[in-house]
Amino acid sequence: MSAHLPPLVPIVFGSTVFAILGYFFSLVLGSRKNWIGSSLILLALAAWLVLQGILSGTGFYLVTDSFPPRFLCMVVPPILLLLLLFVFPSSKAWMDQIPGENLTYLHLARIPVELVLYWLAMYGWVPISMTFAGWNFDILIGLTAPIAAYFILNKPISSKNWILFWNIVGLVFLLNIVILGILSAPGPFQKLSFERPNTAVFQFPYVWLPSFIVPSVLFAHLVSIRRRFVAS
Repeated sequence: MSAHLPPLVPIVFGSTVFAILGYFFSLVLGSRKNWIGSSLILLALAAWLVLQGILSGTGFYLVTDSFPPRFLCMVVPPILLLLLLFVFPSSKAWMDQIPGENLTYLHLARIPVELVLYWLAMYGWVPISMTFAGWNFDILIGLTAPIAAYFILNKPISSKNWILFWNIVGLVFLLNIVILGILSAPGPFQKLSFERPNTAVFQFPYVWLPSFIVPSVLFAHLVSIRRRFVAS
């Protein structure tokens, strides 16, 4: 049985989510220079958060023996959106206008997220393997994000390959925690942590981790990697 969480945990997590949402709005507005279009994108992202909050709040994701698995409703739409962004010329042109250092600063959000995961593990909501005390190295990307941004700003030519390497490592770390999360969650794919499964991501507000935060940092990595080759 998972212990009751202190209020600080959801407060830190929710604040991180809304900080990312606001930061995305600034990125879109800064690159599009269009208040109406940027506001519509912000409203669409906010509506997605509300939808996921409602689904998790009603216990929709707690039914783990359905087929197809219900958790696909939180991960498939963002993945499809990301694929579409890299297909249409207009969206690719927009992504190429986002400053690389701004994409890098987004990864600072991984620090409070990792702290929240650690707290969740301490109260039995996720396995310890999903934290920096286990097999999750994601916090290193958050801690080194300011260093990467510094080199993008001050040594844009000589540091290109190092920044590419940093983004690839960050992508690998992200994939690692996603796989750990899936294999530790109750359902048809669970292979790990049966004594303390990953139940947090099925509940509010932590459903926003796979449905919003993970796609956000994935977006930042993919755009940065794409720009490295487009600019070459």
